[in-house]
Amino acid sequence: MPPPSALARHHDPIAAIATAPGRGAVGIVRVSGQGLGPLAAALCGRALAPRHATYTPFLDAGGRAIDQGLGLYFPAPHSYTGEDVIELQAHGGPVVLQLLLARCLQAAAEADPATGRPRLPGLRLAEPGEFTERAFLNDKIDLAQAEAVADLIEASTEAAARSAGRSLSGEFSREIDLLRQRIVNLRLLVEATLDFPEEEIDFLQKADARGQLTAILSGLANVLDRAHQGALLREGLQVVLAGQPNVGKSSLLNALAGAELAIVTPIPGTTRDKVSETIQIEGVPLHIVDTAGLRSGEVDEVERIGIARSWQAIGEADAVIFLHDLTRRGEPGYEAAEDEIADRLAPAADGARLIHVHNKADAAGTAPGDGLAISARTGAGLDALRAALLQRAGWHANPEGVYTARKRHVQALQRCQAHLQAAADHADQQDAALDLFAEELRLAHDALAEITGAFTSDDLLGEIFGRFCIGK
Repeated sequence: MPPPSALARHHDPIAAIATAPGRGAVGIVRVSGQGLGPLAAALCGRALAPRHATYTPFLDAGGRAIDQGLGLYFPAPHSYTGEDVIELQAHGGPVVLQLLLARCLQAAAEADPATGRPRLPGLRLAEPGEFTERAFLNDKIDLAQAEAVADLIEASTEAAARSAGRSLSGEFSREIDLLRQRIVNLRLLVEATLDFPEEEIDFLQKADARGQLTAILSGLANVLDRAHQGALLREGLQVVLAGQPNVGKSSLLNALAGAELAIVTPIPGTTRDKVSETIQIEGVPLHIVDTAGLRSGEVDEVERIGIARSWQAIGEADAVIFLHDLTRRGEPGYEAAEDEIADRLAPAADGARLIHVHNKADAAGTAPGDGLAISARTGAGLDALRAALLQRAGWHANPEGVYTARKRHVQALQRCQAHLQAAADHADQQDAALDLFAEELRLAHDALAEITGAFTSDDLLGEIFGRFCIGK
Protein backbone atom coordinates (compact mmCIF):
# COMPACT_ATOMS: atom_id res chain seq x y z
CA MET A 1 0.00 0.00 0.00
CA PRO A 2 1.60 3.34 -1.02
CA PRO A 3 2.19 5.84 1.81
CA PRO A 4 -0.51 8.54 2.24
CA SER A 5 1.65 11.49 1.11
CA ALA A 6 2.77 9.57 -1.95
CA LEU A 7 -0.88 8.87 -2.80
CA ALA A 8 -1.73 12.59 -2.66
CA ARG A 9 1.00 13.53 -5.14
CA HIS A 10 0.42 10.40 -7.20
CA HIS A 11 -2.84 11.72 -8.69
CA ASP A 12 -1.30 14.91 -10.13
CA PRO A 13 -0.27 14.86 -13.80
CA ILE A 14 3.41 15.75 -14.12
CA ALA A 15 5.76 17.03 -16.83
CA ALA A 16 9.52 17.47 -17.11
CA ILE A 17 12.47 17.63 -19.46
CA ALA A 18 13.73 14.05 -19.40
CA THR A 19 17.21 14.55 -20.89
CA ALA A 20 20.32 15.97 -19.29
CA PRO A 21 20.86 19.76 -19.19
CA GLY A 22 22.85 21.26 -22.04
CA ARG A 23 22.88 20.95 -25.80
CA GLY A 24 22.46 17.66 -27.61
CA ALA A 25 21.17 16.12 -30.81
CA VAL A 26 17.89 15.05 -29.21
CA GLY A 27 15.98 16.24 -26.14
CA ILE A 28 12.85 14.76 -24.59
CA VAL A 29 9.91 16.34 -22.78
CA ARG A 30 7.80 13.79 -20.91
CA VAL A 31 4.28 14.04 -19.46
CA SER A 32 2.59 11.41 -17.27
CA GLY A 33 -0.98 11.32 -15.99
CA GLN A 34 -4.49 10.14 -16.78
CA GLY A 35 -6.35 11.02 -20.00
CA LEU A 36 -3.53 12.61 -22.00
CA GLY A 37 -5.10 12.11 -25.43
CA PRO A 38 -6.52 15.68 -25.76
CA LEU A 39 -3.22 17.19 -24.62
CA ALA A 40 -1.29 15.15 -27.20
CA ALA A 41 -3.65 16.34 -29.95
CA ALA A 42 -3.22 19.98 -28.88
CA LEU A 43 0.57 19.73 -28.83
CA CYS A 44 0.89 17.91 -32.16
CA GLY A 45 -2.16 19.10 -34.07
CA ARG A 46 -3.42 15.53 -34.45
CA ALA A 47 -4.21 12.44 -32.43
CA LEU A 48 -1.20 10.21 -31.85
CA ALA A 49 -1.47 6.49 -32.56
CA PRO A 50 -0.67 4.48 -29.42
CA ARG A 51 2.93 3.25 -29.21
CA HIS A 52 3.89 4.58 -32.65
CA ALA A 53 6.46 7.30 -33.34
CA THR A 54 4.82 10.09 -35.35
CA TYR A 55 6.89 12.75 -37.09
CA THR A 56 5.02 15.93 -36.34
CA PRO A 57 5.36 19.64 -35.58
CA PHE A 58 5.05 20.68 -31.94
CA LEU A 59 2.67 23.63 -31.90
CA ASP A 60 2.46 26.75 -29.78
CA ALA A 61 -0.83 28.37 -28.71
CA GLY A 62 -1.15 30.12 -32.07
CA GLY A 63 -0.65 26.95 -34.08
CA ARG A 64 2.91 27.83 -35.10
CA ALA A 65 5.63 25.17 -34.93
CA ILE A 66 8.01 25.43 -31.99
CA ASP A 67 10.01 22.51 -33.42
CA GLN A 68 9.50 19.31 -35.37
CA GLY A 69 10.27 15.85 -34.04
CA LEU A 70 8.76 12.57 -32.91
CA GLY A 71 5.62 12.42 -30.80
CA LEU A 72 4.85 9.22 -28.87
CA TYR A 73 1.76 8.32 -26.86
CA PHE A 74 1.71 5.37 -24.46
CA PRO A 75 -1.78 4.73 -23.02
CA ALA A 76 -1.99 3.24 -19.52
CA PRO A 77 -1.06 0.73 -18.30
CA HIS A 78 1.48 0.02 -21.06
CA SER A 79 4.00 2.71 -20.18
CA TYR A 80 6.99 3.27 -17.92
CA THR A 81 4.90 4.87 -15.17
CA GLY A 82 1.77 2.74 -15.63
CA GLU A 83 -0.16 5.93 -16.51
CA ASP A 84 -0.72 7.63 -19.88
CA VAL A 85 2.62 9.01 -21.04
CA ILE A 86 3.46 11.50 -23.81
CA GLU A 87 7.03 11.91 -25.03
CA LEU A 88 8.04 14.77 -27.32
CA GLN A 89 11.42 14.01 -28.88
CA ALA A 90 12.75 17.30 -30.25
CA HIS A 91 16.09 18.91 -31.04
CA GLY A 92 18.19 19.04 -27.91
CA GLY A 93 18.61 22.76 -27.38
CA PRO A 94 17.79 23.98 -23.87
CA VAL A 95 15.64 26.91 -25.13
CA VAL A 96 13.59 24.63 -27.40
CA LEU A 97 12.98 22.16 -24.58
CA GLN A 98 11.97 24.89 -22.15
CA LEU A 99 9.52 26.24 -24.74
CA LEU A 100 8.01 22.78 -25.20
CA LEU A 101 7.73 22.23 -21.45
CA ALA A 102 6.04 25.62 -20.99
CA ARG A 103 3.67 24.79 -23.86
CA CYS A 104 2.70 21.50 -22.18
CA LEU A 105 1.73 23.38 -19.00
CA GLN A 106 -0.11 26.06 -21.00
CA ALA A 107 -2.03 23.59 -23.20
CA ALA A 108 -3.05 21.56 -20.15
CA ALA A 109 -4.71 24.62 -18.59
CA GLU A 110 -6.50 25.65 -21.80
CA ALA A 111 -10.13 24.68 -22.36
CA ASP A 112 -10.67 21.69 -24.60
CA PRO A 113 -13.01 22.78 -27.45
CA ALA A 114 -14.88 19.46 -27.21
CA THR A 115 -15.73 19.74 -23.49
CA GLY A 116 -15.11 23.35 -22.50
CA ARG A 117 -13.04 22.14 -19.54
CA PRO A 118 -9.24 22.30 -19.04
CA ARG A 119 -7.51 19.57 -21.01
CA LEU A 120 -5.43 18.39 -18.08
CA PRO A 121 -6.12 20.27 -14.85
CA GLY A 122 -3.39 20.28 -12.24
CA LEU A 123 -0.45 19.49 -14.55
CA ARG A 124 2.72 20.46 -12.68
CA LEU A 125 6.48 20.11 -12.93
CA ALA A 126 7.75 16.72 -11.78
CA GLU A 127 9.88 16.38 -8.69
CA PRO A 128 13.20 14.48 -8.77
CA GLY A 129 12.60 10.79 -9.44
CA GLU A 130 8.84 11.17 -9.64
CA PHE A 131 8.40 9.28 -12.93
CA THR A 132 10.22 6.27 -11.50
CA GLU A 133 8.35 6.65 -8.21
CA ARG A 134 5.09 6.40 -10.18
CA ALA A 135 6.39 3.23 -11.84
CA PHE A 136 6.99 1.79 -8.35
CA LEU A 137 3.65 2.93 -6.90
CA ASN A 138 1.81 1.52 -9.93
CA ASP A 139 3.55 -1.87 -9.57
CA LYS A 140 5.50 -1.60 -12.81
CA ILE A 141 8.76 -2.17 -10.90
CA ASP A 142 9.63 -2.87 -7.28
CA LEU A 143 11.80 -0.66 -5.08
CA ALA A 144 15.05 -2.55 -5.75
CA GLN A 145 14.47 -2.19 -9.49
CA ALA A 146 13.69 1.51 -9.07
CA GLU A 147 16.99 2.02 -7.27
CA ALA A 148 18.73 0.10 -10.05
CA VAL A 149 17.54 2.76 -12.52
CA ALA A 150 19.57 5.39 -10.66
CA ASP A 151 22.48 2.98 -10.19
CA LEU A 152 22.60 2.30 -13.94
CA ILE A 153 22.70 6.03 -14.68
CA GLU A 154 25.40 6.68 -12.07
CA ALA A 155 27.54 3.57 -12.74
CA SER A 156 31.24 4.50 -12.80
CA THR A 157 32.55 1.22 -14.25
CA GLU A 158 31.40 -1.27 -16.87
CA ALA A 159 30.98 -3.98 -14.24
CA ALA A 160 28.80 -1.66 -12.14
CA ALA A 161 26.63 -0.84 -15.16
CA ARG A 162 26.15 -4.51 -16.04
CA SER A 163 25.28 -5.44 -12.45
CA ALA A 164 22.76 -2.55 -12.29
CA GLY A 165 21.22 -3.86 -15.51
CA ARG A 166 20.75 -7.27 -13.92
CA SER A 167 19.03 -5.70 -10.92
CA LEU A 168 16.82 -3.60 -13.19
CA SER A 169 15.76 -6.74 -15.05
CA GLY A 170 14.61 -8.19 -11.71
CA GLU A 171 17.36 -10.72 -10.92
CA PHE A 172 17.97 -9.42 -7.41
CA SER A 173 14.24 -9.06 -6.71
CA ARG A 174 13.54 -12.63 -7.81
CA GLU A 175 16.19 -13.91 -5.38
CA ILE A 176 14.61 -11.89 -2.56
CA ASP A 177 11.07 -13.02 -3.46
CA LEU A 178 12.19 -16.67 -3.48
CA LEU A 179 13.62 -16.31 0.02
CA ARG A 180 10.46 -14.52 1.19
CA GLN A 181 8.24 -17.29 -0.16
CA ARG A 182 10.29 -19.96 1.59
CA ILE A 183 10.00 -18.05 4.87
CA VAL A 184 6.24 -17.62 4.31
CA ASN A 185 5.82 -21.37 3.79
CA LEU A 186 7.67 -22.05 7.02
CA ARG A 187 5.61 -19.42 8.84
CA LEU A 188 2.41 -21.12 7.67
CA LEU A 189 3.50 -24.40 9.22
CA VAL A 190 4.44 -22.71 12.49
CA GLU A 191 1.20 -20.71 12.68
CA ALA A 192 -0.85 -23.84 11.97
CA THR A 193 0.85 -25.65 14.82
CA LEU A 194 0.24 -22.70 17.18
CA ASP A 195 -3.44 -22.58 16.19
CA PHE A 196 -4.07 -26.29 16.77
CA PRO A 197 -1.94 -27.34 19.74
CA GLU A 198 -4.45 -30.06 20.68
CA GLU A 199 -3.30 -32.15 17.73
CA GLU A 200 0.04 -32.48 19.50
CA ILE A 201 1.98 -32.58 16.26
CA ASP A 202 5.71 -32.76 16.83
CA PHE A 203 6.17 -29.84 14.52
CA LEU A 204 9.95 -29.50 14.48
CA GLN A 205 10.47 -33.12 13.48
CA LYS A 206 7.52 -34.00 11.26
CA ALA A 207 7.57 -30.76 9.25
CA ASP A 208 11.40 -30.68 9.23
CA ALA A 209 11.27 -27.05 10.28
CA ARG A 210 14.92 -27.08 11.30
CA GLY A 211 15.96 -28.50 7.95
CA GLN A 212 13.90 -25.92 6.07
CA LEU A 213 15.40 -23.14 8.16
CA THR A 214 18.93 -24.38 7.53
CA ALA A 215 18.27 -24.35 3.78
CA ILE A 216 16.87 -20.82 3.97
CA LEU A 217 19.91 -19.61 5.92
CA SER A 218 22.21 -21.17 3.33
CA GLY A 219 20.38 -19.47 0.47
CA LEU A 220 20.38 -16.17 2.34
CA ALA A 221 24.15 -16.36 2.89
CA ASN A 222 24.65 -16.69 -0.87
CA VAL A 223 22.39 -13.73 -1.63
CA LEU A 224 24.05 -11.65 1.10
CA ASP A 225 27.50 -12.37 -0.32
CA ARG A 226 26.45 -11.34 -3.82
CA ALA A 227 24.69 -8.25 -2.50
CA HIS A 228 27.87 -7.23 -0.68
CA GLN A 229 29.80 -7.58 -3.93
CA GLY A 230 27.14 -5.50 -5.68
CA ALA A 231 27.40 -2.79 -3.02
CA LEU A 232 31.14 -2.66 -3.65
CA LEU A 233 30.58 -2.24 -7.39
CA ARG A 234 28.13 0.58 -6.75
CA GLU A 235 29.80 2.47 -3.93
CA GLY A 236 33.44 1.45 -4.26
CA LEU A 237 36.11 1.57 -1.60
CA GLN A 238 37.44 4.70 0.09
CA VAL A 239 41.26 4.31 0.30
CA VAL A 240 43.49 6.84 2.06
CA LEU A 241 47.25 7.12 1.52
CA ALA A 242 48.88 8.05 4.82
CA GLY A 243 52.43 8.46 6.02
CA GLN A 244 55.22 10.92 6.68
CA PRO A 245 56.12 13.64 4.17
CA ASN A 246 58.18 12.48 1.16
CA VAL A 247 57.48 8.75 1.50
CA GLY A 248 55.92 8.73 -1.97
CA LYS A 249 52.16 9.10 -1.38
CA SER A 250 51.65 11.46 -4.31
CA SER A 251 53.85 9.30 -6.53
CA LEU A 252 51.79 6.25 -5.58
CA LEU A 253 48.53 8.09 -6.37
CA ASN A 254 49.91 9.05 -9.78
CA ALA A 255 51.09 5.49 -10.42
CA LEU A 256 47.74 3.94 -9.47
CA ALA A 257 45.81 6.52 -11.52
CA GLY A 258 48.16 6.40 -14.49
CA ALA A 259 48.27 10.21 -14.62
CA GLU A 260 50.15 13.10 -13.03
CA LEU A 261 47.44 14.22 -10.63
CA ALA A 262 49.47 15.27 -7.63
CA ILE A 263 52.56 17.49 -7.56
CA VAL A 264 55.68 15.52 -6.61
CA THR A 265 58.77 17.31 -5.21
CA PRO A 266 61.46 16.46 -2.63
CA ILE A 267 60.24 19.37 -0.49
CA PRO A 268 58.42 18.20 2.69
CA GLY A 269 54.84 19.43 2.90
CA THR A 270 54.24 19.75 -0.87
CA THR A 271 50.80 18.13 -0.53
CA ARG A 272 48.83 20.39 1.80
CA ASP A 273 45.28 19.19 1.18
CA LYS A 274 43.48 16.06 0.04
CA VAL A 275 43.85 15.05 -3.61
CA SER A 276 41.30 12.47 -4.78
CA GLU A 277 40.98 10.23 -7.80
CA THR A 278 38.70 7.30 -8.63
CA ILE A 279 40.26 4.30 -10.35
CA GLN A 280 38.91 0.81 -10.96
CA ILE A 281 40.35 -2.60 -10.26
CA GLU A 282 38.48 -5.53 -11.80
CA GLY A 283 35.49 -3.23 -12.17
CA VAL A 284 35.46 -2.16 -8.49
CA PRO A 285 35.72 1.65 -8.06
CA LEU A 286 38.46 2.72 -5.66
CA HIS A 287 38.35 6.30 -4.44
CA ILE A 288 42.02 7.04 -3.66
CA VAL A 289 42.76 10.01 -1.40
CA ASP A 290 46.29 11.40 -1.14
CA THR A 291 46.71 13.29 2.12
CA ALA A 292 49.16 15.77 3.58
CA GLY A 293 52.20 14.15 5.17
CA LEU A 294 51.75 13.32 8.85
CA ARG A 295 54.27 14.98 11.12
CA SER A 296 54.43 16.86 14.39
CA GLY A 297 56.57 19.80 15.39
CA GLU A 298 56.73 23.23 13.79
CA VAL A 299 54.51 23.54 10.71
CA ASP A 300 52.74 26.55 9.23
CA GLU A 301 49.00 27.08 9.58
CA VAL A 302 48.12 25.80 6.10
CA GLU A 303 50.03 22.53 6.61
CA ARG A 304 48.54 22.13 10.09
CA ILE A 305 45.02 22.28 8.62
CA GLY A 306 46.08 19.81 5.91
CA ILE A 307 47.36 17.35 8.52
CA ALA A 308 44.13 17.67 10.52
CA ARG A 309 42.17 16.84 7.35
CA SER A 310 44.43 13.85 6.78
CA TRP A 311 43.47 12.38 10.14
CA GLN A 312 39.81 13.05 9.42
CA ALA A 313 40.08 11.20 6.09
CA ILE A 314 41.83 8.29 7.82
CA GLY A 315 38.95 7.96 10.27
CA GLU A 316 36.40 7.81 7.43
CA ALA A 317 38.31 5.42 5.14
CA ASP A 318 37.44 1.83 4.29
CA ALA A 319 41.17 1.06 3.92
CA VAL A 320 44.29 2.96 4.94
CA ILE A 321 47.63 2.47 3.19
CA PHE A 322 50.37 3.31 5.69
CA LEU A 323 53.26 4.14 3.34
CA HIS A 324 56.83 3.70 4.54
CA ASP A 325 60.12 4.80 2.95
CA LEU A 326 62.60 1.91 2.66
CA THR A 327 65.51 4.31 1.97
CA ARG A 328 65.14 5.95 5.39
CA ARG A 329 64.89 2.84 7.52
CA GLY A 330 67.14 3.00 10.54
CA GLU A 331 67.25 6.79 10.74
CA PRO A 332 66.43 7.64 14.38
CA GLY A 333 64.25 10.64 13.61
CA TYR A 334 62.35 8.82 10.89
CA GLU A 335 61.77 5.70 13.00
CA ALA A 336 60.59 7.78 15.97
CA ALA A 337 58.06 9.57 13.76
CA GLU A 338 56.92 6.19 12.36
CA ASP A 339 56.26 4.89 15.86
CA GLU A 340 54.33 8.05 16.75
CA ILE A 341 52.12 7.73 13.64
CA ALA A 342 51.59 4.01 14.25
CA ASP A 343 50.45 4.66 17.82
CA ARG A 344 47.92 7.23 16.63
CA LEU A 345 46.79 5.08 13.70
CA ALA A 346 45.96 2.15 15.97
CA PRO A 347 42.66 3.61 17.26
CA ALA A 348 41.98 5.71 14.13
CA ALA A 349 42.42 2.85 11.62
CA ASP A 350 41.99 -0.60 13.15
CA GLY A 351 44.06 -3.52 11.90
CA ALA A 352 41.30 -4.72 9.60
CA ARG A 353 41.58 -1.51 7.58
CA LEU A 354 45.34 -0.94 7.72
CA ILE A 355 47.77 -2.04 4.99
CA HIS A 356 51.52 -1.51 5.46
CA VAL A 357 53.22 -0.66 2.16
CA HIS A 358 56.98 -0.08 1.83
CA ASN A 359 57.90 2.22 -1.05
CA LYS A 360 61.15 2.78 -3.02
CA ALA A 361 61.97 -0.93 -3.20
CA ASP A 362 63.93 -0.18 -6.40
CA ALA A 363 66.46 1.82 -4.35
CA ALA A 364 66.54 -0.08 -1.05
CA GLY A 365 66.06 -3.79 -1.75
CA THR A 366 63.95 -5.98 0.53
CA ALA A 367 61.19 -4.84 2.85
CA PRO A 368 60.30 -6.02 6.35
CA GLY A 369 57.87 -8.90 6.56
CA ASP A 370 54.86 -6.91 7.81
CA GLY A 371 53.77 -5.44 4.49
CA LEU A 372 54.14 -5.11 0.74
CA ALA A 373 57.24 -3.85 -1.02
CA ILE A 374 56.56 -1.59 -4.01
CA SER A 375 58.16 1.05 -6.19
CA ALA A 376 55.83 3.86 -7.16
CA ARG A 377 58.51 5.01 -9.63
CA THR A 378 58.90 1.73 -11.56
CA GLY A 379 55.50 0.18 -10.83
CA ALA A 380 56.99 -2.91 -9.16
CA GLY A 381 54.59 -4.48 -6.64
CA LEU A 382 51.55 -2.43 -7.68
CA ASP A 383 49.65 -5.51 -8.89
CA ALA A 384 50.12 -7.11 -5.47
CA LEU A 385 48.88 -3.90 -3.83
CA ARG A 386 45.78 -3.83 -6.05
CA ALA A 387 45.06 -7.46 -5.14
CA ALA A 388 45.50 -6.66 -1.44
CA LEU A 389 43.03 -3.76 -1.70
CA LEU A 390 40.42 -6.01 -3.32
CA GLN A 391 40.97 -8.67 -0.67
CA ARG A 392 40.63 -6.07 2.08
CA ALA A 393 37.36 -4.92 0.48
CA GLY A 394 36.03 -8.48 0.50
CA TRP A 395 35.83 -8.68 -3.30
CA HIS A 396 35.94 -12.19 -4.73
CA ALA A 397 32.91 -12.67 -6.96
CA ASN A 398 32.72 -12.96 -10.70
CA PRO A 399 31.21 -9.62 -11.81
CA GLU A 400 29.02 -11.45 -14.33
CA GLY A 401 27.09 -13.09 -11.48
CA VAL A 402 26.65 -9.98 -9.33
CA TYR A 403 23.66 -7.65 -9.13
CA THR A 404 23.94 -4.11 -7.88
CA ALA A 405 22.94 -3.50 -4.28
CA ARG A 406 23.01 -0.71 -1.75
CA LYS A 407 24.08 -0.55 1.86
CA ARG A 408 20.44 -0.59 2.94
CA HIS A 409 19.95 -3.88 1.06
CA VAL A 410 22.97 -5.42 2.76
CA GLN A 411 21.81 -4.18 6.16
CA ALA A 412 18.29 -5.58 5.59
CA LEU A 413 19.76 -8.96 4.61
CA GLN A 414 21.96 -8.93 7.70
CA ARG A 415 18.92 -8.22 9.92
CA CYS A 416 17.06 -11.04 8.22
CA GLN A 417 20.00 -13.35 8.85
CA ALA A 418 20.12 -12.38 12.53
CA HIS A 419 16.39 -13.07 12.99
CA LEU A 420 16.63 -16.42 11.19
CA GLN A 421 19.57 -17.41 13.37
CA ALA A 422 17.56 -16.46 16.45
CA ALA A 423 14.72 -18.63 15.12
CA ALA A 424 17.19 -21.48 14.68
CA ASP A 425 18.31 -21.06 18.29
CA HIS A 426 14.69 -21.37 19.47
CA ALA A 427 14.21 -24.43 17.25
CA ASP A 428 17.21 -26.08 18.86
CA GLN A 429 15.70 -25.78 22.32
CA GLN A 430 14.09 -28.94 23.63
CA ASP A 431 10.92 -27.15 24.71
CA ALA A 432 10.64 -25.54 21.24
CA ALA A 433 9.31 -22.06 22.01
CA LEU A 434 7.16 -21.89 18.88
CA ASP A 435 5.72 -18.44 19.61
CA LEU A 436 9.23 -16.95 19.71
CA PHE A 437 10.20 -19.03 16.68
CA ALA A 438 7.22 -17.58 14.76
CA GLU A 439 8.01 -14.02 15.81
CA GLU A 440 11.61 -14.24 14.56
CA LEU A 441 10.37 -15.60 11.24
CA ARG A 442 7.96 -12.64 10.95
CA LEU A 443 10.74 -10.15 11.63
CA ALA A 444 12.99 -11.88 9.07
CA HIS A 445 10.18 -11.71 6.51
CA ASP A 446 9.63 -7.98 7.18
CA ALA A 447 13.37 -7.26 6.73
CA LEU A 448 13.31 -8.84 3.26
CA ALA A 449 10.10 -6.99 2.36
CA GLU A 450 11.89 -3.67 2.91
CA ILE A 451 14.26 -4.41 0.03
CA THR A 452 11.62 -4.63 -2.69
CA GLY A 453 9.29 -2.11 -1.11
CA ALA A 454 6.50 -4.50 -0.12
CA PHE A 455 6.95 -3.05 3.37
CA THR A 456 8.59 0.37 3.58
CA SER A 457 8.22 3.88 4.98
CA ASP A 458 7.31 7.17 3.35
CA ASP A 459 10.59 8.68 4.61
CA LEU A 460 12.60 5.97 2.87
CA LEU A 461 10.78 6.57 -0.42
CA GLY A 462 11.44 10.30 -0.17
CA GLU A 463 15.13 9.71 0.49
CA ILE A 464 15.52 7.27 -2.41
CA PHE A 465 13.60 9.13 -5.13
CA GLY A 466 14.77 12.57 -4.00
CA ARG A 467 18.26 11.68 -5.25
CA PHE A 468 17.08 10.92 -8.78
CA CYS A 469 17.43 13.46 -11.57
CA ILE A 470 14.32 15.41 -12.62
CA GLY A 471 12.60 13.76 -15.57
CA LYS A 472 13.51 10.24 -14.40
